[in-house]
Amino acid sequence: MPSSKASILVLGCCIRNNVGRVLAIDYGVRRTGLAVTDPLQIIPGGLTTVETPKLMAFLKDYLSREQVERFVVGLPKQTNGRDSENLPRVRAFVAQLQKTFPTVPVEMWDERYTSVLAQQAILESGIGKMARRNKALVDEVSATIILQGWMERAR
Repeated sequence: MPSSKASILVLGCCIRNNVGRVLAIDYGVRRTGLAVTDPLQIIPGGLTTVETPKLMAFLKDYLSREQVERFVVGLPKQTNGRDSENLPRVRAFVAQLQKTFPTVPVEMWDERYTSVLAQQAILESGIGKMARRNKALVDEVSATIILQGWMERAR
């Protein structure tokens, strides 16, 4: 049986100092998918999808209840690497986000192929045909994929 000192050392190696969540945003014209980590930033998960006009009110409410250490916003690029037509809207949103939450850093993360990967993950999950047509679910899963990609790079 290992000594308690060795057990503490082993456990101590895995404890992170992070205490705030990372919130990922897949910004869209009509809807915006959101995903968030647990407070220790170990596990990403879908949070919800919000109608874009109601997004800032939702974020203000959420940040009043939860500590968010960072925003990760999907950077819309075309498959050839050029800017997408949604990029100016995303940049305007990021500027508003930085103004509203000046103490929370914002990072942009390439979101190419996230919608395709989200649809594939939903299809493979085995949920019913009607549920697979739910665009809000695709947005939430896309945000989760953005967050997961950011977390893998950050480690």
